[in-house]
Amino acid sequence: MSKACKLAENCIHCGLCTRKCDFLKKYKMDLQGFAEHPELAYHCFLCSDCSMVCPKKIDGREIALQLRRDSVADNGGKVPEKGYTALIAEKKNYLFRNQKAADRRSVLFPGCNFPSFFPETTEYLVKLLKNTADIGVWYDCCGKPISELGLTKDESQGLKTLKQRIEKLGIEEIIVLCPNCYHFLKPRLDIPVVSIYEKLCELGLGGKISEEKVHLFVPCPDKASLALEKSILPFIDGEWENIRGIQCCGLGGCAAEKEPEISASFAAGLKEKNLPNVYTYCASCAGKLRRSGVANVHHVLVDILGTEEESELSFKSVWNRAKHRLM
Repeated sequence: MSKACKLAENCIHCGLCTRKCDFLKKYKMDLQGFAEHPELAYHCFLCSDCSMVCPKKIDGREIALQLRRDSVADNGGKVPEKGYTALIAEKKNYLFRNQKAADRRSVLFPGCNFPSFFPETTEYLVKLLKNTADIGVWYDCCGKPISELGLTKDESQGLKTLKQRIEKLGIEEIIVLCPNCYHFLKPRLDIPVVSIYEKLCELGLGGKISEEKVHLFVPCPDKASLALEKSILPFIDGEWENIRGIQCCGLGGCAAEKEPEISASFAAGLKEKNLPNVYTYCASCAGKLRRSGVANVHHVLVDILGTEEESELSFKSVWNRAKHRLM
């Protein structure tokens, strides 16, 4: 029995995962069926919605990751699927790394996507934290994109290098903006990984979001624990609720390359809701939803800081993160 099939061996074929997931529904399979189809490994959005409804607590995301790891192992350590060359070239040894200002006890780690979509807010925040609490900044990739492609050896080497840099620079705390960075780094590092919202609360910085009702689009990595959402709630002045019934923004798991129609349908479903405002705390979600025509999309951090910046819609987003290499 393969490792992926082992993960799904307790499946009782109740169908709850299939009904919950558009990917499983398309291929008329449940999680045990998915485990038996390695050719579909990169078609899964890794959103974990299936796992949240499974009565046997089968982890569909882990099944997909195991299938990807096995595929990479069988292909001599390389991703067997086409379409990921540029992503790997940028993220494997992050091209736009800059740690010139990371020689502080506490360091802001903006990640890849927030600086891409919100460059002005990033620069404002860097200056604010430096002037207020002598906090440094380190532009780098957390390593999750490489991990999610199943590149285990590159993931291990990347994490080892990251830890070595932390030790060499004397960093004692990392402050993250991205939910992917938060949930990927927190269990893997030996130093505190805190959200920017926790840090802003600690420093007494940031304003309140004042809306009649805040509709929160929860990013995939935060769905299970809602850890980041909890750190955001002190900044919401009024009523709020999580948006239900939308599986993913469409970027999860790098699956849009394989399932463009399903990816597009997620944003289309949110657009149909016609909500007066949509708030999220993931830059990738904010950018994808706005590019897909969802109106009134806000990033929580942008509104808290009052920069009034809208997410980047053009290919300039690549330059936005690339320019930090030269700063």
